[in-house]
Amino acid sequence: MPRADFYLIQKDRFREQPLLLVCELAKRALAAQQPTLILARDPEQAEELDELLWAFDDDAYLPHQIAGVDEDDAVTPLLVVVPGTETPDRPMVINLRDEAVSGQFERVLEVVPADESAREPLRQRWRDYQTRGFELNKHDM
Repeated sequence: MPRADFYLIQKDRFREQPLLLVCELAKRALAAQQPTLILARDPEQAEELDELLWAFDDDAYLPHQIAGVDEDDAVTPLLVVVPGTETPDRPMVINLRDEAVSGQFERVLEVVPADESAREPLRQRWRDYQTRGFELNKHDM
């Protein structure tokens, strides 16, 4: 059964820069040896995430790249994907887009904004995944 995990932003450092939580989740995926797609909303967010992943952890290198830029996509553990870029499915997906993810994967991670007014699309996604038979989990971060 596929699984969807919703990460609710609580900590101040994530409130100030939500993409830091994405970096933390990517670091965990890497530690678990899970090839991961990070679905960015747009090219600007992909670029910002690319830079953050380089600088995120002084003690660890998070091997990543923006999909479609290089021929190393197949071997790069963390692929940041801009809308419109075709990539093979991977076991784990971190979704930053506005709609629920479809495809062949084992687990999807959704980042829930701290702002209550921005949470309605995530509630809809929760219902979408529930209807599709996903195991659902919620985590405060």
